[in-house]
Amino acid sequence: MNARFQAPSPADPGAAPLWDLTDLYAGPTDPRITRDLTRARDIVDRLGALQGQLVVADLAPTGRSARLDDAVSLYQQASDLLGGLGAFAFLRASTARDDAAAQAFEADLRQQIAGIATSTVWLTLEINRIDDAALEAALADGPAARWRSWLRRVRLMKPHELAPELETFLAERAPITAQWPRLFDDQLAALKAKVGKESLTLAEALNRLSDPRAEARKAAAEGLTEALAARAPTLALVLNVVAQDKALEDRKRGFARPADSRHLANEVDGAAVDAMAEAVAEAYPRLSHRYYALKARAMGLKALNHWDRNAPLDSGPQRHFSWDEGRDLVLQSFADLGGEFADHAGRFFERPWIDARARPGKQSGAYAHPVTADRHPYIFLNWMGDRRDVLTLAHELGHGVHQVLAAGQGSLLADTPLTLAETASIFAEGLTFDRLLSEAKGLERRALLAGRIEDGLNTVVRQIAFHRFETRFHDERLKGEVPREGINAIWLEEMGASLGPAVTLNPGYEHWWAYVSHFVHAPFYVYAYAFGDLLVSALMEARRNDPAGFTPLYRDLLAGGGSRTYVEALVPFGLKPRDPAFWAVGCKRLERLVDAFEATV
Repeated sequence: MNARFQAPSPADPGAAPLWDLTDLYAGPTDPRITRDLTRARDIVDRLGALQGQLVVADLAPTGRSARLDDAVSLYQQASDLLGGLGAFAFLRASTARDDAAAQAFEADLRQQIAGIATSTVWLTLEINRIDDAALEAALADGPAARWRSWLRRVRLMKPHELAPELETFLAERAPITAQWPRLFDDQLAALKAKVGKESLTLAEALNRLSDPRAEARKAAAEGLTEALAARAPTLALVLNVVAQDKALEDRKRGFARPADSRHLANEVDGAAVDAMAEAVAEAYPRLSHRYYALKARAMGLKALNHWDRNAPLDSGPQRHFSWDEGRDLVLQSFADLGGEFADHAGRFFERPWIDARARPGKQSGAYAHPVTADRHPYIFLNWMGDRRDVLTLAHELGHGVHQVLAAGQGSLLADTPLTLAETASIFAEGLTFDRLLSEAKGLERRALLAGRIEDGLNTVVRQIAFHRFETRFHDERLKGEVPREGINAIWLEEMGASLGPAVTLNPGYEHWWAYVSHFVHAPFYVYAYAFGDLLVSALMEARRNDPAGFTPLYRDLLAGGGSRTYVEALVPFGLKPRDPAFWAVGCKRLERLVDAFEATV
């Protein structure tokens, strides 16, 4: 028997690794920080010398192409330097949200970065002043052709650009408006849920909701409810200010709906996202409503409390994974795609590129930060040793490997729209689950099946419910400030619709919108998770039909970064995401899992 599936030893969260950021800078006083700020300023000055030269009317196509190539190359060089500086400050601060000096260092450095970057605002504005025919002639034969994909994305903003003075003002103001998300993070990092004699962080309290003991889940939920309710007035203010600020800019730019700017960045039609959201909402009864009713029956309950939503089916000891067990499982799953994928993933463990140890002051959640294409990514998570942590590790490593493969494109072209950004992460998560399920039997298999369904519901149904909550909140905010009670009401209505009658939304649950950081950091990001999950379902079906032929196509998709639209990137697989039937594949795949679970109840 594989050692990973022997009787587990208790997981030790303290054994999870810490990262080492000295690949970036030795610390806040590292003289290289000042040096790189100076280098970036010098590059931006060289770039500024080209201002006005891209739109010369009688410039020959070859000359325009050369100047355009020089300008974009300098812009990327400056972006790499500034991106590395910003990443260092953010990564360092995200593990020390209770450290005022670390927070101040991040804020001050971002202010300096913005002061330099603001001088590049003219570039994209000038690119969008180039006549279509003149730009196409420059790209047809010349060095600037390599930037075609990035230029396509720049041109998408052409109808929504403001006067240069306003664009400069917005760039200069960005570090100031970023203080609202910082306040949100600081509030959540300082949050302590009182659970008996314990004082739990947000990450620890959320993790306790998967405890096999009903009384432990209830106590954690009630402690977290009390902590969120205490901070909800401040967090509601932050949410309102962020939405108001976004609405002002959207109005100036001519976006008709609050989500339209996100759709534009994702290169996806708003109507397609609406269709996806409606398709998922229409499937609520067949997916979440049905599953949670089955789960309640399996647990001998008439209905689930909201804190039972992700509870284990059995009240006995649950399997825990040591860090080494989780690492081995995930690496073997990556190897199922080929040695190159496992090699890239393994490098994150061989080197100090992962911060997984949960500790006070560290913000909750998980992410993979690409830094820049000329540096390696970093992985951030809060490891507690349960099954979901294993899948989270796989998810973030999927992002990390994607970022490594796309790095050859350079930072500008490696940047991937959200329509593809979640593909590799969700795919890696699916591979890891399939490996777990293939070697499980009996009650463990039923528990894994339930966990996979719940992950699917959390990624598709729950994220669409979040999207619908955001949409309604931003629509209400256009009419005026939405009081906390109004936010609570929208939250309860959308969560209730998605979870169904088999889940009780206990008193206090109305405040639970307050821990979802995406609402503040990246409005309308959340639908990308559902988009990615449903897209991955289609890719999984393609792999099932031709495993050998799939891997090279999949590698090319990831290595392409943002050089192709998601529609273009899926052509080699024969997939057509603009076809409404495309989204039905993912919903049907999840429905089949519910069918399989029903057979075990």
